[in-house]
Parts: sequence; C-alpha cells; structure tokens
Amino acid sequence: MTFLSALNAFSQRRLSWWLLLGFVVFFEIAALYFQHVMMLAPCVMCIYERIAMFGVGAAALIGVIAPDNTVVRWAGLLVWGLASYKGLMLSLEHVEYQFNPSPFYTCDLFVNFPEWAPLNEWAPWLFEAYGDCSKIVWQFLTLSMPQWLVVIFAGNLVALAVIMIAQLFKPKA
Repeated sequence: MTFLSALNAFSQRRLSWWLLLGFVVFFEIAALYFQHVMMLAPCVMCIYERIAMFGVGAAALIGVIAPDNTVVRWAGLLVWGLASYKGLMLSLEHVEYQFNPSPFYTCDLFVNFPEWAPLNEWAPWLFEAYGDCSKIVWQFLTLSMPQWLVVIFAGNLVALAVIMIAQLFKPKA
C-alpha cells in the first residue's frame, strides 16, 4: 500500500491543492475562451456547471489553507466531493437536454440565483446565460461540451475517491 501512503502524504502538501486549483483555472479559462473568443453562447446549464467548477476551486483553496491539518483537509475533500457530484449531475442533465430534446423538458430560459447573490448582474460576462441548452455548438473527439464535463466531473470524483481511501493509510515519510 505504498502508493496510497504516498498519496496521503501528497494530499497533505499544498502542491496537491494548488494543482487542483490549476485544473479549475485551466477549465474556466477554456470556458471563457469558448464564450468570448469563439463566441459560443453559454446556456443556463453551462453557467450552473461553471459554478460547480468554481466549487471545486473553492475546495482547492480550503485545502491550500492548511493541508496538513486533518479537519481543514477533510473540509476541502468534502467540498470537492459535493461540487464534483453536483457538477456531474448538472452535466448529465445537460447531456439529456442535448440528446433527447423535448418541448416539455427544457432548461430554464434565465439563470436563477438567490436574491442575495445575483451573480449574473454582478458579473454578466461570467454568469449571464443566453444560449440554448439543447443545442450542440461544439464537439471534440465526438463528445459535446456537456459530455466532456461529465468526463471531467466523474474524473474528479474518481480522483477524490482514491485520495479519500488514501487518507486511511499512514502517510509515507
């Protein structure tokens, strides 16, 4: 179980959490490139998926605070899991809109944020939705953007599961 011990030790270093944040930043920059350079209009589901990705980033920031502190590390892991799970569920729903379109099963026309946090008003360039959820506007290796998000969020959950299992093993010195 040397690998799991080493992974536990790695999860207790800031580098691991900075790497997670780096992935989030990469995906967010890609999303903004698609939106503002390629002019692909984000839909409501895209914005909600973006917020889930920000949740993974928040988890990384929690972990960076004190990765060697068990409580802080587990808080980061918990937020990472919740955000990744929510992102996966949103992405699967988005894929359903794209591949089984129906006039009776559609996403909202406008983003729905709490009154106390109207993100689309504070940063419309980042949180305003004006695209159609059922439209496939981009594909790479035959997968649409929401399908790639399914892969990304599922990959996050797999990585998280391995790291959580590693927490049960004494860190390798």
